[in-house]
Amino acid sequence: MASTSSPNFRDALLRHLTYTMGKDPEHAQFFDWRMALSHAIRDRIVDTWVSSTRKTYQQDGKRVYYLSMEFLIGRLLEDGIVNLELVDEVKEALTSFGMDYRTILDDEPDAALGNGGLGRLAACFLDSLSTIGCPAMGYGIRYENGLFKQSFVDGRQVESPETWLQEPHPWEFERPEVLLRIGFGGEVNYENGKTLWRPSEMIEAEAFDTPICGWQGKWANTLRLWAGRAVDPFDLGLFNSGDFAAAAEHEALARTISRVLYPEDSNEAGKELRLKQEYFFSAASIRDILRRFESAHDDLRELPNKIAIQLNDTHPAIAGPELLRILHDERGFSFEEALEITHGCLNYTNHTLLPEALERWDERLMGRLLPRHLQIIDRIDDAHAKANPSRTLSARSDGQVKMGELSFIVANKVNGVSALHTDLMKQTVFKELHELHPDRIVNQTNGVTPRRWVHSCNPALSSLITESIGDEWVADLEQLRKLEGVIDDKGWLDRFMQVKQNNKQALVDYVAKSHGVVLNPNAMFDVQIKRMHEYKRQHLNILETIAHWQEIKDNPHADWVPRVKIFAGKAAQGYYFAKDIIRLINDVSKVVNADVETRDALQVIFLPNYNVSLAERLIPASDLSEQISTAGKEASGTGNMKFALNGALTVGTLDGANVEIREQVGEENFFLFGLLADEVMQRRMIHDHAQQAIDADPRLGRALAALRDGTFTPEEPGRYNHIADNLTWSDYFLVCSDFSDYWRAQREVDKAYKIKPKWSKMAALNTARSGWFSSDRTIRGYMCDIWGAESLLA
Repeated sequence: MASTSSPNFRDALLRHLTYTMGKDPEHAQFFDWRMALSHAIRDRIVDTWVSSTRKTYQQDGKRVYYLSMEFLIGRLLEDGIVNLELVDEVKEALTSFGMDYRTILDDEPDAALGNGGLGRLAACFLDSLSTIGCPAMGYGIRYENGLFKQSFVDGRQVESPETWLQEPHPWEFERPEVLLRIGFGGEVNYENGKTLWRPSEMIEAEAFDTPICGWQGKWANTLRLWAGRAVDPFDLGLFNSGDFAAAAEHEALARTISRVLYPEDSNEAGKELRLKQEYFFSAASIRDILRRFESAHDDLRELPNKIAIQLNDTHPAIAGPELLRILHDERGFSFEEALEITHGCLNYTNHTLLPEALERWDERLMGRLLPRHLQIIDRIDDAHAKANPSRTLSARSDGQVKMGELSFIVANKVNGVSALHTDLMKQTVFKELHELHPDRIVNQTNGVTPRRWVHSCNPALSSLITESIGDEWVADLEQLRKLEGVIDDKGWLDRFMQVKQNNKQALVDYVAKSHGVVLNPNAMFDVQIKRMHEYKRQHLNILETIAHWQEIKDNPHADWVPRVKIFAGKAAQGYYFAKDIIRLINDVSKVVNADVETRDALQVIFLPNYNVSLAERLIPASDLSEQISTAGKEASGTGNMKFALNGALTVGTLDGANVEIREQVGEENFFLFGLLADEVMQRRMIHDHAQQAIDADPRLGRALAALRDGTFTPEEPGRYNHIADNLTWSDYFLVCSDFSDYWRAQREVDKAYKIKPKWSKMAALNTARSGWFSSDRTIRGYMCDIWGAESLLA
């Protein structure tokens, strides 16, 4: 138990209700209670935070700085309560005032700081870094409006701002003394033997700090987020002259930089804003890192021995040229020595093999916004070419700056996020660079924090595990293997499956209350929750669902296994094909759920506005986890790990971390289908591969015909012709080629689910054998293989 636990939490709660919120218990609203509770928990976290910071400076150990455009941290109140082991005390205190624990916790909005797996991974890493006691700091942007809030109108995705910051955010500490000026544009001059960049536009970066507490409150690190501020926020002269809008224009433009995650970049203004965002937070973070280092050290040559900077994907890639620029232009190091220091500090995590996701910037845009950095990138290329004269490999070519190649060249280590992904990196996107630098690429398979993704989100399962094997598994997840000693006990398995059933009923109740749809709690809950993208193949899932519905209609009295097909995920604002897949799923849902012949056997629902809190409801209630990406396209996945940990079986391709999940849980407890990564490349070489697959499987042809004939859109029969055409002709992601094997795997799922003892044991073995997928294990790998950092916990 953490030493920060209060002997009388009720007093602390009442004190904050009175003196922080200015309310008495008789007149306080849910918001007041939640804020009072948050501040009471925060007090205890701050004690740990201050002592951890003090020890970091005293020990002078190597610090890790994690730069990421996303930190999908979700709600923080329950995280703090759980990690401080104060659940019982908090419940008791709230009950004494007539307040319900879960109602208060559910009042907290999700922090809108990320979208998908990239941001959720970063959040898990922060939790594990603090749990292990590795001195670290996360850096990102404090988005006022997040990505967007998703709703549906006539089945279409509609985007509106996420307004999570409209009310006070009790977890952050504003740091007005940390105000850094970040420049854009201007010109580069050579004066008195030095190269000087004189920006024409300046924006201030203001710091907001959030403490991230680890398990049992033994250590806390910092998430520092940057907000954009105008240097001259208000022109009184213009205001007094009556031009009120122009008077505040500088402030509005500056705040734009930290308003929205991933602004729509199909136009030039959007591209410029996104590049500005990336430089803004990277440059502020580098300056902050150097300021902290120089407060305790004199020699910048020691930088690689004292700091490790991790670039989470290519978004912060400009941090390399920025650090080099400061060392060379401002601190006076030779270019060669500055490059050597930079190389010793920086490491890069690659998350994708998709060419379009490896960022490339038009050199004219970069030259206009960051003219000195473009020069430095050229010099990095020259130095790399000089050191490797046998190859011509460049970060800048064909009028573009390639951020993946730049990240690789300046990094000390480059890591993939699953074994298959790392191997494919060496063979594809970084093949030539890997041949030049064969020791640079290493693997660090992703993981998830067991604190949030079992212990907190699935308390009944957590209690059963603790009763069975003790409580050390929360910080050492591989101890879950001990469960194999009790899995053959029928009474234990019955309890395990009752936990699942209760979670399903809780989800049914939530969906009925929030969306007015009554789901069948006795059906198999078949779930795909991911960012909407063609390579993740939600359209394969709905196509098989259509074919399954057609089969049920043909023989409605057969012994069908009831299924509830659940989808959730957002499509990027400008990704119209993905948005049409969402609309298709909603249209199918409308028809299938209204079909009196089939609705007892099949229901379909797309839940809007997917976020961490919704995932915490869905994952514990899931029976089947859909991990169906085209082989070779998914870097890792972490949702697949969360599902398996919570006792869901996977139907999936041999892609990303599915490979390692199948190895860990046993191939007999995993439903495999689909082409392998090398077979995918061979299949694409067949010019009519899609048509061949359609001709070979009448079910597939019939399902595609339903897209064309208006079965789901009688008011607009041709609405989905373009999806059917895409699948019939190009079908780059091989939906048709994998359809028949996917159908086979789904029928194997049905057979297994009918035999309850068999399914129960398979589900329990998924939980017992998924302990390797802890982000604690991943972070220890980074600390050993990449960062050279050590825990400061005694």
